[in-house]
Amino acid sequence: MAPQELQQARQGMGSDAGSYYSLVASINSRLQVGTTPGNPQLVAQWTQAQSALGRLNDDITRLNTISNAAAADSALAAYILESVRAAYGLQGAVDEDHRQLAILENDCNRTVVLIDRLLNDLSEDISRQSNYVSNERRNLTVLSLAIKNGELYGGSLNNRAFANAAGPQQVASATPAIAGRQPLMVIRFDRPNVAYEQALYSAVSRALDRRPGATFDVVAVAPAGGNAGQSALNTSTSKRNAETVVRSLTNMGLPPDRINLSATSSASAQGNEVQVFVR
Repeated sequence: MAPQELQQARQGMGSDAGSYYSLVASINSRLQVGTTPGNPQLVAQWTQAQSALGRLNDDITRLNTISNAAAADSALAAYILESVRAAYGLQGAVDEDHRQLAILENDCNRTVVLIDRLLNDLSEDISRQSNYVSNERRNLTVLSLAIKNGELYGGSLNNRAFANAAGPQQVASATPAIAGRQPLMVIRFDRPNVAYEQALYSAVSRALDRRPGATFDVVAVAPAGGNAGQSALNTSTSKRNAETVVRSLTNMGLPPDRINLSATSSASAQGNEVQVFVR
């Protein structure tokens, strides 16, 4: 029954994937032409897409169940084959017995080959489906952020990034070594509700296309000078802005261990800003 169950599972995966892609395509097309932030229709479609992705994850569980059953059948077939081969050595057999054993041995060999092929197919399907669902979960997170802001971003930044290339995230107040370095992007928080996320996504995405193993320094820059109270206020505000930028990057799918957060002050800064460096 395992081959038939595998075909049924594949048909179910195809149907679930079609539903998921249809919903995601509808959301992306709406975002492409522009829409209101937090559009409730898109939020409802996103929830449906999440449910469809959940069904795809359930399909993986079904594949694992079939694989476990096939593995048990493989062990049983191997045991029967060894028993048949051992029967050749029994005393008191006639020629017809050995001819029947040879037929049975051939049948067992074919069965073992078929089960092994089925196990290989299942292993490939499970691996492919697991990677797909994992990537799409990250893409849904980015899509949720795009719906919240009413503008299209793209796929998860983690899908562009290779395995960990840096240590754990550092939240430091020490002055970073940024002298002489060209920032990838400077975000000036000189007014409320600065719309920086689309430009940030594009800049980081291009950087990862050029250097997939890159890490990013997010530096809170406060203007130097003024009295002690004003300096402390500027430093606190710039740190909060930098933390907001880090949250945006993680929401876009960039792994936290690819981001280093630090703070400094600069006499050339006209106001609170966040500089993003790539290395």
